[in-house]
Amino acid sequence: MTERPSWAPQDIDITKPSVSRIYDYFLGGSHNFAVDREAAGAVLRAMPGAPAISKANRAVMHRAIRFALERGITQFLDIGSGIPTFGSSHETAQTASPGARVVYVDNDPVAVAHSRAVLDGNEHAAIADADLRDPESVLKHPETRRLLDFDRPIALLLVAVVHFLPDEEHPVDVIATLRDALAPGSVMVITHATLENGPTPTGQRAVQEVYQRTSTPLIMRSAEDLEPFFAGFDIVRPGIVPLPHWRPDVPCDEDDPAVLHGLAGVGVKP
Repeated sequence: MTERPSWAPQDIDITKPSVSRIYDYFLGGSHNFAVDREAAGAVLRAMPGAPAISKANRAVMHRAIRFALERGITQFLDIGSGIPTFGSSHETAQTASPGARVVYVDNDPVAVAHSRAVLDGNEHAAIADADLRDPESVLKHPETRRLLDFDRPIALLLVAVVHFLPDEEHPVDVIATLRDALAPGSVMVITHATLENGPTPTGQRAVQEVYQRTSTPLIMRSAEDLEPFFAGFDIVRPGIVPLPHWRPDVPCDEDDPAVLHGLAGVGVKP
């Protein structure tokens, strides 16, 4: 019998792993269950570099937020945000621009509950309990409407989330709905798992098998596959590239080539 921690909402199934809680574990967080750690262990056996990919994703997110801030954007919509850990979007944005507004979006009850606790007292950040697969639920959520002005540019963060949308759930259409709600000058950030570039495609396939045990299986796509997601955006240099190659702060140090199994791209809506 798995013991339910005091912070865990009563209505969640703690016997089934969650992608947000696995990601929390890889980032060094504490809001995960034994079943999540077991799944994470299986991922690590298949690909020991998996935590490095999570951290590379977080690093790209930080660089993309700074890119948006440099363009004068101070509003952020972070969908599939997971469980806030050190260096989350609101910390990065509000450190540079204290008035920056951040709306997190997730449908995992643990992520939502913990986000509310972390953001308590922060007037410029909130969590919306909504699902990327229903973009209207994101756009119409009261917290989204309360904090974000859609007449002004917004940075849309889709970090390590679109790869949980299979083609039959029409990710191109989902993203287009979000795009159409954004003002000109808005920015979209996508990071995504891939079988390209890295040295261990067999390990990536084994990772996919682990995520099949969750409610959101992992879909691998190529850089070419991601291009339709950026319809209506101008992709900025250097294009859709491996995570460490997207505008690195320092020359790329690929000590762990597993990070090449993640792609990053940023587009600006003209």
